[in-house]
Amino acid sequence: MWLKKTKYTFLLLSIMCFTFVNAQKNNWQAASFEVMKSNYKTFKTSQYAHVFSNSKNNIVRLAPELEELTGVTLPLDQYKNGTNAPLKLKFKENVQLLIGTFQEEDNKDYFQFSAADNAKLVLENGVTVTGLPAVNVYAISYSKGTQTILPNAKGLFVVLGAVKSNQNLVSRNAEFPDGKLWNPTFIVEGFSDEKPLFEIIGGETKPVIDEGFPGTEGIQGGFEGGRVVKVGDTYHMFPTERAGEIGVDYYYDRVKTKIGHWTSKDAINWKRQSTIYQASGTYALTEDDNPMNDRRGAIWSYMPVFNKKANKWYGYYLAYTVHKEIQPNHSFGRIWRCESTVEGINGIGGPYKDMGIIMEPGLDSQPWEGRQGVASFFPYQVGEKWFGFYSGAYPFETWADYPKNSGKGWFVALAESNSLEGPWTRLNKGLEPIKSIHPLFVENPIVSQLPNGLYIAIFDGGPDGWGHHLPNMMGYSLSKDGINWSEARYWPIETKVGKWWDIMRTPLCLIPEGNDVYTVIYNTIDLNKRFHPTGVVKLKLNQDVLKSRLEAFNK
Repeated sequence: MWLKKTKYTFLLLSIMCFTFVNAQKNNWQAASFEVMKSNYKTFKTSQYAHVFSNSKNNIVRLAPELEELTGVTLPLDQYKNGTNAPLKLKFKENVQLLIGTFQEEDNKDYFQFSAADNAKLVLENGVTVTGLPAVNVYAISYSKGTQTILPNAKGLFVVLGAVKSNQNLVSRNAEFPDGKLWNPTFIVEGFSDEKPLFEIIGGETKPVIDEGFPGTEGIQGGFEGGRVVKVGDTYHMFPTERAGEIGVDYYYDRVKTKIGHWTSKDAINWKRQSTIYQASGTYALTEDDNPMNDRRGAIWSYMPVFNKKANKWYGYYLAYTVHKEIQPNHSFGRIWRCESTVEGINGIGGPYKDMGIIMEPGLDSQPWEGRQGVASFFPYQVGEKWFGFYSGAYPFETWADYPKNSGKGWFVALAESNSLEGPWTRLNKGLEPIKSIHPLFVENPIVSQLPNGLYIAIFDGGPDGWGHHLPNMMGYSLSKDGINWSEARYWPIETKVGKWWDIMRTPLCLIPEGNDVYTVIYNTIDLNKRFHPTGVVKLKLNQDVLKSRLEAFNK
């Protein structure tokens, strides 16, 4: 697992400070306009706004003065190469048009104002757009009527909105980072050229499990990862409980973990039923993968799967060696399989008995699996075959880097088997991870099938903080054959549900509820407290978009 609370918490808080500034500043008052004789769309100037067509560039930092203005979606390539048609806007009154320019003056791809343009700098580093240089925002005056905007401009700029001419726009430096830190760019569901596959239709505006709730006694650090399944009318959740110990530093929450079993009738009110597994919490004695070390120091990511052939529930979970000083601390993961001792679909609560290790570091491991691999496992069936996503993290560039000189990256690949029992073999000998989903971060994927047979993997998309510039959203990928996976799309939950978290973590399920509605239960991080809460959101599947996605696979 990637998370460790360190001094970087301060960095994330400083990056996110614009949310607090918003409480102290008034938005600039918008002036309306009409786009004349073009097919250019407009956008609301807000988080995740899609500012250029034919692109994956979105706003991830925005000065509060600009929020809820109306911008114009310009065609990226045409403006970069200077083949764009002139942009004409019709104003109902005199305005100040807000134009963002990209701070890379020696690059002809980007437009820069000259003194003759009479543009006033009002926000230095006022916007961050993924994959592009830092943005300075200028105000340029236009009179009432139809106006051609910067007719001689060559290169890319962004139209962020128009405000009334009589406003005093106080200049300041918003100090937002360079958008090129977000590389690669990514597709935000509902904020791109394509129609979203899922619509966010609702959710709880507060955690459904939080510190002090019944059942959380003895759990210091909250929840991270695992799976939720629905049996009949009951949801069963098997989270990793960051238990720790009272009076011991928060880092130990990640070491002495539990796998709990919780149930709910509505996915909102939960009751803890039992402990499935308890980690030892024992630190390693050596820095390498040595049998002297307790290889069950920490236990994570329990994945229950019903085996129809055996008529019982199987569980797959991760056991780590834990080193106190060497990053990533959780090291040399091993995947265990267990079985419920109670047969039938209602035997999900166990008790469970261990059946042995199905994947572990060894001669068939690859350097990309890194110090943390094998770091998760989820099996799913395709025809008569079984595949399993397994993961690695903190990769070694070569085996000469073993055991301490690890890099950064969270990757997944596939293993295959003829049965859930195994043996499991790394597909293609594990030579390369799957980078089509995202080249740097995919964690804890869970696979199911959509109504037209497409496979969908939901996963943790990675944090925006601690030195990382990742989507900070849950993501999904689609596959027709269960082997080749599409580029990820990410769910901007906070655009429809009041945001009560700082970092989005792991989705635990995508449960169909009928009428194309799905339940997603997820873990988060609230930086103001030690306890990591759990939330729930509802999504609506668009069948027309699903059909078009399948057609795209068939081309």
